Amino acid sequence: MNLATWDPFREMETIFDRRNKQSEPWAPAVNISEADDKFTIDIELAGVDKEDVDISVKDGILSIKGEKKMKKEEKDEDNKYHRVEISYGEFVRSFTLPKDVESDKISASYDAGVLKLDVPKGEEQKPKQISIS
Repeated sequence: MNLATWDPFREMETIFDRRNKQSEPWAPAVNISEADDKFTIDIELAGVDKEDVDISVKDGILSIKGEKKMKKEEKDEDNKYHRVEISYGEFVRSFTLPKDVESDKISASYDAGVLKLDVPKGEEQKPKQISIS
């Protein structure tokens, strides 16, 4: 064994790096666009099963929660990872919706690892003049 090439401190640093990366929280990337009749929210969820995603609206807040699970096969038990750069774990993304959206008509689709939410706009609430009788 050549001691000049083996650095036990570097090896320990790599092991701690790998463990810390697995426990870091992550948030999927999001694009939000606007058209005349709707907002579109695209959320990058590559590797996330759609069954592991929950979408809800409460008090004007749109929340997307889910989990990206590390897929291990039984034969992987003997394998030791040397580098883990893919983020895993639970995530939450929340957005305050404008008052003029129709939150009961939000639709969602999932294709090629991208969750797409269409958030239709409603009519803006116009100020109303109230006369005194």
